[in-house]
Amino acid sequence: MSSEHMQIGEVAARTELSLRTIRHYEETGLVIPSARSQGGFRLYTEADVARLMVIRRMKPLGFTLDEMRDLLEVTDRLDSGEDLTADERAALLGRVRGYEQGAAEQVDKLRTQLARAEEFAATLRERLARDQVAAP
Repeated sequence: MSSEHMQIGEVAARTELSLRTIRHYEETGLVIPSARSQGGFRLYTEADVARLMVIRRMKPLGFTLDEMRDLLEVTDRLDSGEDLTADERAALLGRVRGYEQGAAEQVDKLRTQLARAEEFAATLRERLARDQVAAP
């Protein structure tokens, strides 16, 4: 095995994804191992890890597997070095912009949820503090 390839266990540790999740993403075509060892073990590169990190970041924001696949295809095309017309590049960047806007909207929603959760926890702490002072 070359030093540029990693087995699935190392990838799982680096991405904080389970082996099962990584295999699921392979089954759905989101991340295909770059190679296989002679023994048939999946081998991944830094590029594969980067793809998994994109997926890991999109998942909690509610993006679907199809949306993840689409964004990965768009970024692959932008990064391919392929000669793109100005219109093609603009269209691809427009799709990336749409995902960025969707992510920003979800971040705002999560901030609101976090603020409410913090307020609730503070209310409970205040209640406990008040009752501890009043306790005999």
